[in-house]
Amino acid sequence: MKVLRNKKTEALLQLLDDPCPIVYEHVERELLKESTKIIPELETLWETSPEEQCQSRIENIIRRIYFKDNSAKLHKWSKRRNPALLDGFILASKYHYTDLNTERVLRKIDEIRRKVWIELNNSLTSLEKITVLNHIFFNDLGFKINIHNYFSPLNCFINNILETKMGNQVSIALLYAIVANKLDLDVRFVDIPHNPLLAYVDKRLAHRVNPHNLTTEVLFYINPSNEGSVAGRRELEFQLKRLKYNPEQRFFEASPPQRFLTRLLEITERSYAENGFLNKTEDIIQMINILNPGKID
Repeated sequence: MKVLRNKKTEALLQLLDDPCPIVYEHVERELLKESTKIIPELETLWETSPEEQCQSRIENIIRRIYFKDNSAKLHKWSKRRNPALLDGFILASKYHYTDLNTERVLRKIDEIRRKVWIELNNSLTSLEKITVLNHIFFNDLGFKINIHNYFSPLNCFINNILETKMGNQVSIALLYAIVANKLDLDVRFVDIPHNPLLAYVDKRLAHRVNPHNLTTEVLFYINPSNEGSVAGRRELEFQLKRLKYNPEQRFFEASPPQRFLTRLLEITERSYAENGFLNKTEDIIQMINILNPGKID
């Protein structure tokens, strides 16, 4: 069967430059059934093909095979009970950077973690630990919001953020949360409108310091868009009222990782749209729907 499959694939590859649209549609449909293992063959064919149309077809097929593979991994990630934010961020970034060097990303994040970890000790309070993280993340390392080119799609991808130290409100918050979690600080996403916040979760301490009529695991809130400034529940209530939102409970409690990644993909989709990449927005919407299967556009 393997020999037959190879012969069939070889025949399909030879037909990629066929001028007949009907033939190409069949070839494309069959090749898209293949896994990423066929991509080296497609890349070799691209290098040796003198026809621009054939090269364009190959590029499109390669992109769609990568997208199919990445979408399957994203679906698997979304079905986990508590999926790792870092894994989701990498999958979202691989849409744009199919050859993203995962090991390099992991190494850079661990470098950040170690810079913070060496300054922490068990005698510090939760607030003091966040103060240390803020100083190193924002002041020493210089991570910040890219206010001059906010809707650049590059602000959405983890490898680019680690290189440039710039991102958007969601991606910077996501990276901050990942680093905090690597330090065993229970920091989670809070899905409020316009400006995503992070919640520092400590059920035991929250029970002690919050009013007895308030049931929450959140100790305080962190705003990565403002260099990690800390706020309490009252400040958040005031902000919501200023934005003319009812202070619903969902705005005060942590949301699951799937919702955090959805917010990242939403701003990725808008960034592509703002820059005229409408074909890419369609792909990102598909990824959003994978994370939110019951969503109706």
